[in-house]
Amino acid sequence: MNRLLIFSVFVVASCGLAYELIAGALASYLLGDSILQFSSIIGCYLFAMGIGSHLSKYIPAQRTLDAFIEIELLVGLVGGFSALLLFVLFAWVGGPFRPLLYVLVLLTGILVGMEIPLVMRILNEQKTDFAELVSRVLTFDYLGALAVSLLFPLILAPKLGLSRSALFFGILNVGIALLAIQTF
Repeated sequence: MNRLLIFSVFVVASCGLAYELIAGALASYLLGDSILQFSSIIGCYLFAMGIGSHLSKYIPAQRTLDAFIEIELLVGLVGGFSALLLFVLFAWVGGPFRPLLYVLVLLTGILVGMEIPLVMRILNEQKTDFAELVSRVLTFDYLGALAVSLLFPLILAPKLGLSRSALFFGILNVGIALLAIQTF
């Protein structure tokens, strides 16, 4: 179970960074001024992840695994359809697009921010050594981020585009939820 949970950290970290990169790229394409867009999207996303991390402490101990599965399904749905939804909203609403963009970034970031604390709590319930727990989780979190930071601009965005890349990562999140349902 530990190895599977650690593997899930790699996947959810990859997905989380992918949604952030997709939102930043999409905002840059649609609104221009890429430095402003990427900086504000990254800042908003990280802030939202902090909120999600904080909110995760309110999930009762007996619900951590169920909550993790539910959050993976929600992240897969929200993140997976985020680019498509934003493109459609931009075409239909035009003017007030920026608030809608940031609402979606905040929602995705809050959900993503809850993932790693929940995995750490699940692993902690198994009486994993704390130093080992933190080391493993953060190692695979950062490795997942590295993988996507290379794959996204070099392969995924050029070959799949933003909408299909987001759907791909949404499927990965849902896959982790289904794997958790079957395994745990």
